[in-house]
Amino acid sequence: MKRYPPARRQARHPRVPAFLPAAPRARADGWTAERQARFLAELAITGSVSAAARKVGMARETAYRLRRKPGAESFAAAWDQVLGREPGRRKVTGEELYRRAIEGLLKPHIYRGRCTGMERKADNSALLGLASRLDPLPDPEGLWGGRSQSFAGRPASHPGPLPPAPWDPISAPGAYPFAAHLRG
Repeated sequence: MKRYPPARRQARHPRVPAFLPAAPRARADGWTAERQARFLAELAITGSVSAAARKVGMARETAYRLRRKPGAESFAAAWDQVLGREPGRRKVTGEELYRRAIEGLLKPHIYRGRCTGMERKADNSALLGLASRLDPLPDPEGLWGGRSQSFAGRPASHPGPLPPAPWDPISAPGAYPFAAHLRG
């Protein structure tokens, strides 16, 4: 009789999405940004809120309280995604967009069933979102055709070259003797 080796189980590599941590209070024993990331990593590994909270030294009730806190929407969305729930489309406020652009997102790394570290990732989409909210440059002379979003409809004429600088410190003779290699 032929024997087959037991089927190998597929390795489960839990993934934790990058998220914006809820703004922590000034308590060392509270929900710091690192504790929030480690909690999500442990939640991805164990699938249990109680076990994950116990691993990071916090209570399950405080985890749920943090989830409901205003400003913790990104944390709650990452929690839902870790547990496999489909998070609905949520509106990102201007304040959260600003925090994402300045602080970046926190991404825990899991290796062999353990949280091995954190990574702070830049959120370029938040930066672009903030840039799109800025007012366009004023066009008092009407050179660009009056359209603010169209690049294809610009006329061929342009304002012209910039005026020459009155003094260029690099190309001025004797200005910087140590910068002789910069002159052509």
